[in-house]
Amino acid sequence: MALLIAGTVTAVVYRRLRQIVAGQRKVIQIVAAAHDLRSGATVAPKDVALIDWPTDVSLPGSFSRVEDVVGHPLLYSVGAKEPILGRELALEGSGIGLSGRIPDGMRATAVRSNDIVGVAGFLYPGSHVDVLLAASSLPGNSGNMTETVLQDVEVLAAGQTVEPDPQGKPASVNVVTLLLSPEDSQKLLLASSQGSIQFVLRNGVDKGKLEIVPTRIDQLFPNAKPPEPVKPVRKNVKPQPPSAPDVYTLEVIQGTQRNTEKF
Repeated sequence: MALLIAGTVTAVVYRRLRQIVAGQRKVIQIVAAAHDLRSGATVAPKDVALIDWPTDVSLPGSFSRVEDVVGHPLLYSVGAKEPILGRELALEGSGIGLSGRIPDGMRATAVRSNDIVGVAGFLYPGSHVDVLLAASSLPGNSGNMTETVLQDVEVLAAGQTVEPDPQGKPASVNVVTLLLSPEDSQKLLLASSQGSIQFVLRNGVDKGKLEIVPTRIDQLFPNAKPPEPVKPVRKNVKPQPPSAPDVYTLEVIQGTQRNTEKF
């Protein structure tokens, strides 16, 4: 019985101490979403509110003033009462929707896709891919070949979706939008006109770029022997005897005399 009473008293005292400590904990106010906010929406004053946040819990990128957040498009969806961080906001005036996600100096380039090119539907916004070109012939090369033309490219949107499915469900889309520099945008457009393109999905933390040698058709069949050259067939032609030369006859009449000359 004494042990039970001691345990009960200890629990009550511990609970009271936690309440006292909690009451003495210092807090600050930071900006949070007043309700669920979707990606691409421009933050309005009615969309945000100030909430208490403990000072001993660091939250880099948070805001203490509402005016620092209002007017900025959201790059990602934010849940109700969730703090709004700087990495979730685009520059003020950068536009709504996809345009707000494009960093300064970069371009959003759309490419037609299918189930195969789109890695069987597993291309999500935020995925990183390599872009391969398969062509029957290219300037300076003959025969079929495949070459990696772009590496570590970020997928901005799959179809009209700018955020991945929360449950990771694949979706077939016919357009994939990539985040590229202006130079790489030109390279992708030229590559798509030279043959068929293929996306190769890569790990998001793999940022390495390799020196990749193009693959040619003869590398797929290294043991194949080239066809033997066809020898020309010579026909036996009998020599023909020389033909007799043509003979011309000229008749010359002088008065009553007639002479015939052959040559």
